[in-house]
Amino acid sequence: MPGTVKPIQVSAAYLRENLPRLLKEVQKGRTVEISRYNKPIAVMSPAAPVEQPPRRFGTGKGRVRIIDPHWADPMTDEEVDAMMEGRY
Repeated sequence: MPGTVKPIQVSAAYLRENLPRLLKEVQKGRTVEISRYNKPIAVMSPAAPVEQPPRRFGTGKGRVRIIDPHWADPMTDEEVDAMMEGRY
């Protein structure tokens, strides 16, 4: 089949020494065939992508408690002066 990438064939000993590099290759989409005594024993291939369910609006309702209902009110001039002087 044209355009297919030939799998990487490695021995178990080579895999043990080069696992991080081979994992990066698998992450890129390559397949790694592992053999021992020239007999295939395992295949590492990329995992199927995990689909996240779409987020729904309003699912956090009731989980947030506002402790101070006036937290967004503008500061008074006295509060601004106290904050600027470090007394707030």
